[in-house]
Amino acid sequence: MRRIRRLLTTPFGLAVLACAVLAGWALWSGGVLDGPIARRVRTASVYAAPGTGLDVPAAERVIGNRRLVVLLLAGGTDPRDGCDAVRRAADGTLVLALSRSGDQFRTYSCALLPDVEDENFGKAFVMESAIARGVDEFPDQPLDAVKVVVVNYDSLVKSHIVPDGARTVSPSLPRYLIAAAAVLAVLLGSALLWLAGRRAGRIAADRRDRLAHAEDARTALSAAAAVLAQQIIDLDARGVPVHKLSSDYVALLGDMATADAGTAPALTARVEALLHRSRKL
Repeated sequence: MRRIRRLLTTPFGLAVLACAVLAGWALWSGGVLDGPIARRVRTASVYAAPGTGLDVPAAERVIGNRRLVVLLLAGGTDPRDGCDAVRRAADGTLVLALSRSGDQFRTYSCALLPDVEDENFGKAFVMESAIARGVDEFPDQPLDAVKVVVVNYDSLVKSHIVPDGARTVSPSLPRYLIAAAAVLAVLLGSALLWLAGRRAGRIAADRRDRLAHAEDARTALSAAAAVLAQQIIDLDARGVPVHKLSSDYVALLGDMATADAGTAPALTARVEALLHRSRKL
């Protein structure tokens, strides 16, 4: 538990927590907890319970893109339950719930259209009363009942009781945020990879330069040491005492075995000093 708390106090942990909250919000607003009716009408205009006999694709074509949702519930179901089930999923529409009861429909409608609040109660009452007018004539022909509902809806639009306009189904705000976050993550990730690549390239180039410089320094040191060795051999061949010079040269060789870019210049200077001594001899 302590490790989790420590993780959540880091920038990475906070980012993970924010993403988890955003994902949860997106799932909730996207209808992860919706029932079957709400899940259907979130992106459709018609719900029909099994056994009701409604041709759903044909009913969808009849309604088109009107801001109208029709629920054909199983017989004996309280139609008010249908409206309660879709208040969030069908927001922005006029909903009519139908339930077969004997040789007629029980109906219940709810105006979920924009600007239909308490101050427009009268307008909402007219909508909810007029939308179901005449559907009882077609209890055995649910598709014809849907056509009657559409005629009623169009009459309400022409009377300026229902606002004109098409129903639009758009992703919820969290989904936009997640999409934006994904795009931003790709852009930031690409930028970070590019910067990391540039940094890695710079480091590699610097390392190559250092290695090349060190190699040049060691080459110059080895060349100078070879010249000194030849000088000592020539002096010894002429009978010149070179014991001290040879001892210093042997000590130099021991240091040269561990030479690197940092010590090579100093060792080269020592070789030059020994060469200067050999020339004096």
